[in-house]
Amino acid sequence: MEPRNQTSALEFILLGLSETPEQETLLFALFLCMYVVTVLGNLLIILAISSDSHLHTPMYFFLANLSLVDFCLATNTVPKMLVNIQIRSKSISYACCLTQMYFFHFFGIMDSVLIAVMAYDRFVAICHPLHYTAIMSPRLCGLLAGGPWVFSCFISLTHILLMARLVFCGNNELPHYFCDLTPLLRLSCTDTSVNKIFVLIVAGLVIATPFICILASYARIIVAIMKVPSAGGRKKAFSTCSSHLSVVALFYGTTIGVYLCPSSVRTAVKEKASAVMYTTVTPMLNPFIYSLRNRDLKGALRKLVNRKITSSS
Repeated sequence: MEPRNQTSALEFILLGLSETPEQETLLFALFLCMYVVTVLGNLLIILAISSDSHLHTPMYFFLANLSLVDFCLATNTVPKMLVNIQIRSKSISYACCLTQMYFFHFFGIMDSVLIAVMAYDRFVAICHPLHYTAIMSPRLCGLLAGGPWVFSCFISLTHILLMARLVFCGNNELPHYFCDLTPLLRLSCTDTSVNKIFVLIVAGLVIATPFICILASYARIIVAIMKVPSAGGRKKAFSTCSSHLSVVALFYGTTIGVYLCPSSVRTAVKEKASAVMYTTVTPMLNPFIYSLRNRDLKGALRKLVNRKITSSS
């Protein structure tokens, strides 16, 4: 039976990535640069795709959605950390903490599902090229892009409702630079078994299931590519998939380590390092990964930049 006189914490202290002022100054400069690159890169991708009619295809439609989600995911965590370093304050109110956690899970789930949707798009394009236009109809593309928004909203809201029933007493120091679910559960002085079960269910739905679907899609894709008679055709097919596989490795390699590995092998340092990868590094690198090996996207970006330069001169 829980004591009746327990009072929940009104705020949490985000310990951040470092406790020394010298390291925090370096981290501020580093994360500020990474965030600026993330914002510019992802917004340029969105603008390039929306302004070039040649890129109004399912593949680029999903890429624009992914860029928007990556921008929002980074914006949910990095600016707050930068402000905390700048004003030398590490506190975050209970309401703001839950709000940040909601949007972190919302955009994180969106990221995972969209990456799986993009794998399905590549599977249809390579394995069923003659039926691609019929299968990837505007209606299906709308459902594949819009469905994850509804699904993410429902899952994230459930996380928050389950978290709101917990009591936080005593220690309110969070060994993280933003409000993440797992560290918060460790601070609770009430039973968190329901929350932990839901975390495992969600991890299975939004991490393990999409990852398995991606592996299955690429297994079929590789088989189909190996049947292509010309070396040039095989090279072109592989090049369209290599950028997406790089994103898959970056995103799922870190999220699986945080949410599906046993708690006995996880530490606060490992969790923070993994979080930096999928909330900051991956959103920053995605625009480069998708544009460097994509001639059409590079051309659209070049046109966009030239148009801006011409209009400003």
